[in-house]
Amino acid sequence: QRFLKEQRISDVLLWTCLASLPPAFLQLALVTHANRAVGIPDTLFALGDDVVLTVLGQVAFMPTLVLAAKLCPPGVEGTLFALLMSSYNAAGILGSEIGAGITKALHVTESNFDNLGLLVVICNLSSLLPVPFLGLLDEVSDASLMEPEGEGEEPRERTS
Repeated sequence: QRFLKEQRISDVLLWTCLASLPPAFLQLALVTHANRAVGIPDTLFALGDDVVLTVLGQVAFMPTLVLAAKLCPPGVEGTLFALLMSSYNAAGILGSEIGAGITKALHVTESNFDNLGLLVVICNLSSLLPVPFLGLLDEVSDASLMEPEGEGEEPRERTS
């Protein structure tokens, strides 16, 4: 908690995004059965991969909650949290639908896995799409740390 509290939100998101790529690309080893060559069963490999990616996803979600808490006006915390969770769920649904569309476009079916490796690569690289926009978080985060004193006075840094 102390470490993440002192880091910029954009840095935490960037590093969790980059840290999730190697485990995500390990799915290619599962698709090509390279894991069997080193003696790791498919089930164990898939479960370990899933656990690592879930933990990294939660670490990436925490800065979003912190930023929301910084920006939230008093008295609407519950509404903002509900809006944030609704947006998060909507993004998950949209991501699933886009993934289904790419799967269909690549003709990956229950009996045709010819393009499954390409599908895994496209899906994993898509996790880098937000990276160019991380700089916007610094602007919002810096502005949220300042609060006005009163009319005509300069903003001062928040202490809490």
